[in-house]
Amino acid sequence: MIKDEVNKLKPSSTLLINEESKKLEKEGKRIFKFGFGQSPFDIPKSITAELKNNSHQNKYLPMQGLLELRKAVAKYTSKKKNYKYKDENVIIGPGTKELMFLLNILFEGDIILPAPSWVSYEPQAILGRNKVHWINTKIENNWFPTADEIEKIITQNKEKNYLLFINSPNNPSGQICKNLKEIALIVKKYKVIVLSDEIYSELSFNKDFKSISEFCPEKTIISTGLSKWCAAGGWRLGHFIIPDNLNEIKIKLSVLASETFSSVSSPIQYAAISAYEKDHSNYINICNNILKSIGEYVYSNLKSNNVIVNKPEGGFYIMPEFLNKNFTSSSEMCKNLLEKTGVALLPGSNFGISKNKMIARLSFTDFNGESFMQQVNKSKDIDFNIISKYAPNIIEGTKRLKEWAESAK
Repeated sequence: MIKDEVNKLKPSSTLLINEESKKLEKEGKRIFKFGFGQSPFDIPKSITAELKNNSHQNKYLPMQGLLELRKAVAKYTSKKKNYKYKDENVIIGPGTKELMFLLNILFEGDIILPAPSWVSYEPQAILGRNKVHWINTKIENNWFPTADEIEKIITQNKEKNYLLFINSPNNPSGQICKNLKEIALIVKKYKVIVLSDEIYSELSFNKDFKSISEFCPEKTIISTGLSKWCAAGGWRLGHFIIPDNLNEIKIKLSVLASETFSSVSSPIQYAAISAYEKDHSNYINICNNILKSIGEYVYSNLKSNNVIVNKPEGGFYIMPEFLNKNFTSSSEMCKNLLEKTGVALLPGSNFGISKNKMIARLSFTDFNGESFMQQVNKSKDIDFNIISKYAPNIIEGTKRLKEWAESAK
């Protein structure tokens, strides 16, 4: 009765950990929600005001998205990327997750995924009946694949179509890809299509973010939206920017959109125009200042002889590897952690990493972002006392995690 592809899937682990944490809290346990990745800040008030002003918008919009919004997105992105995008290159979706799913449905070929990768990439490829090639990355390369590793997969069968996923800043590692130029040479050489997942791009701590689209724009689909930088995950608004060279994909994606979600919520599309037309740089800079300070606090307190970890460079994740041999899998380790310390982490195996590696994803967002934001500005140094006052769960959760790592060695 149920298709094999669906029977093999489990609910998204990122959503499950949130539900499990809430359940344990209701039972009276103190839980440190380091598992679920969600922006802790409030949406900029000017944008929420536009949502209220447009609550009367009740008509179906074009399936590719509201023209005014697509124009705003194209103009904003063209300025950021120094490449001319037009409104017809943009397609609006109910979050980029749905657009990625539809891309997997229409794409005929194989998917190349770096390990680690976001938890939904592989399940969506399975539902699209696309073969997945995993590349096991290394911490020395910021957990991103090398050009040679990508080429090795492609040369096994050059006749196939390939879709490469690059997510930078990365979920789950919090790292930024530094070898995009070399990867782009392989993309051009073998006519690979790239899905550049840039949902965390505005949350790059050192303002050094580069997109692979800057090196091979004609082969790159840019994927991003309001969920992370705008703290509007629940609004479910994302977009693809598809270059003219891949127009066939855009056309078929629009067809699938018309048969699935029809169009994104009208009030939200109208409100989103202001997200791209108005200047929100001060809001973004303050968010980055807070996230960078907290991320570096967690990093500096966890990094030890017992824990290997890279300093976070963007987003709100860090990916520690615990050096102990007490567990047979990262899932078992995370279960023990939750039971013993109340700290909820996601196992690295959920992101394509071998279950035998004691790697986990930690989301450092368990704090009230609005209260924190009211106390700092884009340049103010955020010391331990400020973090302790406005992010006490980060302090206590990190302390428990460090003590657990020391005792479990």
